[in-house]
Parts: sequence; structure tokens; C-alpha cells
Amino acid sequence: MNEIVEIVVEAEPWDTIGLPELAEAAAIRVLRHLRLPEAAEIALLATDDARIAVLNADFRAKETATNVLSWPAEDLSAERPGGQPALPEADFPGEPTFLGDIALAWETCRAEAAAAGKPVEAHVTHLIVHGILHLLGYDHICDEDAALMEGIEVAILGELGLPNPY
Repeated sequence: MNEIVEIVVEAEPWDTIGLPELAEAAAIRVLRHLRLPEAAEIALLATDDARIAVLNADFRAKETATNVLSWPAEDLSAERPGGQPALPEADFPGEPTFLGDIALAWETCRAEAAAAGKPVEAHVTHLIVHGILHLLGYDHICDEDAALMEGIEVAILGELGLPNPY
């Protein structure tokens, strides 16, 4: 099987937690849970707070670090609040579907995990699941969408043996 997640590491601490294994397990579990083909590709940037603050400012006009950012390859958003997003399609028949890009910030992820009293690996896995769901058109802008997305996250994390993060 081909790797789903291609990782670029810009901040060395990411090398200490087994990120490739965490990301691949999370991606496979999301796709299986949603009954989507595992012929997919995701790009993951493992960076630091300084870099993600620049990305957050450039793309969201928020000049601060954040834990995770995502850039879907296509807009799969549901047509109505609480509705199911559209299904992704491959650009070329027989090729994996590129879902988009995700970026994670080390310092923020580590600090959030410590504040919640959980292993950084568990928190990062949650954020990867969260980011992939954004790539697949899920969101949490309104209450209906948030309930749907969080319910899926909780179910997927449970399948991975992780507790409800909410």
C-alpha cells in the first residue's frame, strides 16, 4: 500500500514522536470510517509556531500561532448546515485523490497537550484527524456542522483507542 501522508518536517522536535506512523494511522482510520478509498494523498507540514503564525496571517488574517491549519484541494462543503460534504474525486482515473495540505505547529500542540494532561501523540493524532476532516469538507462554523464533525472525530479517535477530546 502506498503512503497516504507525505510529511515535510521543518521543526526537529517532530522527529521525536513518530509522526509518520501517527499521521498514516489517522489518515487510514478517517478514510475507512467514512468508507472512502484509501487511494488518497495528503501533504503534512510539521513546523513551529513562528512559521504557522505567518501562514495563519497570510491565509486567515490572524497574526498568531495556531495548532493546525488545512487547505483542501477542493471545496467539498455540504450544501446545508449539518449536511454531509461531497465526495472527493481523483483528478485522473486510477490515480490517488489529492485531498490537500495540513500544517501543525510543534510548540502549540505540545503546550495544548500538556495543559490537557494528555500525551502529545494523542493530541497530535486528534489534530491530524481534525485537519483531514476539514480537507474532506467538514467544518465547525455553525452548531450543526460542529456537532457532526465532533461526533465523527470522537468515533474515529475511539477506533484508534483514544479518549473523547471534548
